Amino acid sequence: MMGRELILLTTTGAKTGKRRTIPLGYLEIDGKTVVVASNMGAPAHPGWFHNIRRDHRVSVETETGTYEAIASIPPAAERAALFAKVVAEEPGFAEYQAKTTRELPVVILHRIDDRVRGLGSFLVEVHDWLRDELRTLRAGVEDIVAGRADALVMEKSLKAHCVSFCEALTKHHTGEDMGAFPLLAQRFPALAPVLTELGEDHVVVAAAQKRIRALVEGYVHGESDPVRLRDEFDALAGRLEAHFAYEERSVVAALNVTTAG
Repeated sequence: MMGRELILLTTTGAKTGKRRTIPLGYLEIDGKTVVVASNMGAPAHPGWFHNIRRDHRVSVETETGTYEAIASIPPAAERAALFAKVVAEEPGFAEYQAKTTRELPVVILHRIDDRVRGLGSFLVEVHDWLRDELRTLRAGVEDIVAGRADALVMEKSLKAHCVSFCEALTKHHTGEDMGAFPLLAQRFPALAPVLTELGEDHVVVAAAQKRIRALVEGYVHGESDPVRLRDEFDALAGRLEAHFAYEERSVVAALNVTTAG
């Protein structure tokens, strides 16, 4: 291992689903734990690299303890700069690279720490705000159904609230589709199916928002049934809660370690 310090890296087999542990040399560069899928210059990537492309969650054991981490693959420009620093510390990696035509992947092992706050933590805060807004909207519609409010209240309060909520939700999902999700897909290939599913959810939610806004407009003009409007809000709330919960389970830790300063 070229005299380098070792870790025990445990990954989940891409084909078997079984946990696999291997000793691996690592470097600490700019405060990050870095490993290289060199395979000693062999023509194929090592098995552990294929594993992290399928499941980015890993365990790392050092001399001082064991911790959970997620493995990220930096984009090309960042990878080139990082590999230059790797070679500066361990010139043997340049020799490995010279032996093969494949580009040796550089992988960053981010320790999962609940204290780390980044874009993932902000995402949860946005979700909680949207949850509260939707509950308030739903309560307003229930007042309409129960006869505790009239069309004027709907027009001046609930309608405006509905428009602002829909605009905020659309902006949030557009930001994910255009920014956060491409970032995650690049660094964590294992998340690709999850991100695709979340993006498809955005389309379904957008269609539900369109129906609700049409019903709100219709009610103000005496053309919509408030019970149907309540049912649409219930359906949207259920869909969004499932979507938010799935997203929070799947991507918050990855977003935090990727974007925290």
